[in-house]
Amino acid sequence: MTRPARARIDLAALQHNFHCVEQAAPGSRVMAIVKANGYGHGLVDVARALPAADAFGVATLDEAISLREAGFDRRIVLLEGFFGVDDLPLVGGYRLDVVLHHASQIELLEKLPPGRALDVWLKIDTGMNRLGFAPPDVPAAIDRLARLGGIGSLRLMSHLACADDPDRDYTSRQLEHFTEATRGLQGERSLANSAGLLAWPGTRMDWVRPGIMLYGGSPLLDKTAAELGLWPVMTLATRLIAVNRHQAGDAVGYGGEWVCPEAMNVGVAAIGYGDGYPRHAPGGMPVLVNGERAPIIGRVSMDMICIDLRSQPDARIGDEVVLWGEGLPVDEVAAQAGTIAYEILCSVNNRVYFDYTE
Repeated sequence: MTRPARARIDLAALQHNFHCVEQAAPGSRVMAIVKANGYGHGLVDVARALPAADAFGVATLDEAISLREAGFDRRIVLLEGFFGVDDLPLVGGYRLDVVLHHASQIELLEKLPPGRALDVWLKIDTGMNRLGFAPPDVPAAIDRLARLGGIGSLRLMSHLACADDPDRDYTSRQLEHFTEATRGLQGERSLANSAGLLAWPGTRMDWVRPGIMLYGGSPLLDKTAAELGLWPVMTLATRLIAVNRHQAGDAVGYGGEWVCPEAMNVGVAAIGYGDGYPRHAPGGMPVLVNGERAPIIGRVSMDMICIDLRSQPDARIGDEVVLWGEGLPVDEVAAQAGTIAYEILCSVNNRVYFDYTE
């Protein structure tokens, strides 16, 4: 029998969440962000379940090539562009769009003979202060690209830093900076991520770029995924492989940090940080045992967690344990672990069996 750790991927939920994007931004084209292995859900399987997406956003050439070789002919955008001159033959050969965010990338293009027309997204730094051309430098960058002669379509984009907080006006300022920086310029525009397209209508331009909301995580600080109408796509589950009776004073797990306050049953579930469950998950983190909440106790091990079964006296070996997903939002788990749903989802690795369902 195979190890029971399973990630159930509900592709119908993924499609529902994509429909939420379409409803929120009916006048925009959609670039589905599938980088980081589809936020841990499986790159190619996620892309196949999104036939209505107008483009896919990835971070690496490997991701882009995997999609092309799987038969996708839609626009694929390298969100960090290319990293060196050796990347450019692959970019052209696989018909990839590139994001240009730094003058050094244009310098590389200027040193090469013209090849296949390159479709470009010019990134403007409107306040993220991470990647992008400063607004005053945008006209010069566009002029340099125009002189190259090998540029196909040109689009303009930026990235929002604080759109998850609807009470801050920083996003409004970024929108103003982007509008001013692109005034009078030709080309489609893209600004909204998941949080932007849900909470900041003005950022819904020609293209929106949803990420976390596609996978059922909330992109907003003040709203749960359920409140936004989003469905969980991944349910990470395993089973109890032991139920042990311990006495008051017995220490459980590495370091003996958690001590049984009374005689009690302790369950052991086959999941751990070696599978992507957060090692820093605190004692008291909820899991679902047969659909009912129970807290984990002791340290998370590489392959196992221990569970306080005092509320589940009838729990038995083989019973299901849900770590997050249906019935236990990944955002809640991430918050208790001191992180975000993005990291939690992306951490699930290939020790876990993935089961895709419609």
